[in-house]
Formats: sequence, structure tokens, C-alpha cells
Amino acid sequence: MTALATTTAPAAPPPAPAGGRPGPRPAAGRAALLVLADGRFPAGGHAHSGGVEAAVAAGRVRDAAGLAAFCSGRLHTAGLTAAGLAAAAAHGHDPALLDAAADARTPSPALRTAARKLGRQLLRAARAAWPAPELDALAAAFPRGAHQPVVLGTTARAAGLGPEDAAHCAVYEAVSGPATAAVRLLGLDPFQASAVLARLAPELDEVAARAAAAGRQGPEALPAASAPLLDITAEDHASWPVRLFAS
Repeated sequence: MTALATTTAPAAPPPAPAGGRPGPRPAAGRAALLVLADGRFPAGGHAHSGGVEAAVAAGRVRDAAGLAAFCSGRLHTAGLTAAGLAAAAAHGHDPALLDAAADARTPSPALRTAARKLGRQLLRAARAAWPAPELDALAAAFPRGAHQPVVLGTTARAAGLGPEDAAHCAVYEAVSGPATAAVRLLGLDPFQASAVLARLAPELDEVAARAAAAGRQGPEALPAASAPLLDITAEDHASWPVRLFAS
């Protein structure tokens, strides 16, 4: 017996939930997440060290073990905070409120400037890759750039990805940037740097899950983990007359 092929009409989009936010888009393939998290995606992250340049100069990161400790600390502070913001944006919460929440969680002027520069660059790349009305609206509302995690979550939504995807992308960026920078700053073996990231995988999953759960609840429930040493060294780093990375 030969099976007959059948066709069905595409499902209608889900209705908007209470509060006026549009419903979630159908899930995209994981390839979209790979594109967004790829270090070759032209979002500007290659120019930033995530604070590890200052840590190397101060002698706090000298080898793979020091890099692992640095990345773990950054993951559970700045990474958790960024992932929560990204997840909330991917849920469709108000980007203006999320940007204000990001400002409140970024006491360092140098880091606020860096976050907005990265957000502006990411938004340019995102609008080329996944044209969407919400990305256009974000660009119009923040001509000087919104905070990068807010842009990241909005981009994930435009690409058909979910809040968990956005959170995973944010936590991966929090550690992969410093790891890549450490290879250049220390002449670190790239295999060792990659091993640091691989061994952090369980922590990445755990932090992303926490961030995604908080992101569902909106700005009031977002993590606000702080890393005072990163804030202090960011201000010092911004004053250096010569540096390899922008932040």
C-alpha cells in the first residue's frame, strides 16, 4: 500500500497574552542559536576582553587555572545578570524597562558605555540577519544603543529562539570572551582555553536555567549579582593610554 502525502495549513500564531505582549514565535532550529553564539558573528565581542585584560595585568590571571577561576566568578555574577536580562527580553518584556534595569545593575560608567556599544553593534548585525519589527523599534528607541543583553534577548526572539536559548547565549558569551582574550594576552594554549570552557559546561547550564526562570517573571525578579572588582578594574582599564581590548 502506498501512503498518500497530506498537507495541512500552518497553525495560527498564538494569541497575545494578558498585558499586550505578542505570543512566542514557533521555535527555530538550533542552527539559529549557533549563528548567534558564534564568535564570528559580527557583533563586536572580539574587541572586548570581559575584564580579563585588567586581571592579567594585575597578575590575577596567569594560566589556565587562573582563567578558570576568573570565568567561573564572572559567570555567576555578570553572566547571571546578563542572562536574566536576555531571557526577559526574549520573553517579550518591555525593553525600555529592561534597559533601565540593566543600567541599575551596571554601576561602572565604563561598562555601561561598553554594553551600549556592544548592543548597537549586535543590533546592526541582527537586523541584517533576522529583520523584524521589534529590532527596528529597538533601534529607534535607543539610537545610541541599548544594553547588549537586552538586544541579545530581542534578537533571539526575532530569530525564533526562546528565553532559555537567549540565556545560554548570554552565559556562553560571559566566559568565551575572556577565554579567547586570554589566548592573545597570555599566549595561552588554545586547547587549554577550550578545555576551561568545556569544564564549565555544567555551570553554564545551571546559571542559564536560573536566569531563564527569573526572566519569565519580568524586570522585578531579575538577578542583580554584582562583581565589584570587575567594576573597579573596568574604570581603571578605561584610563589606560594603550590597551589591546576596548574593555
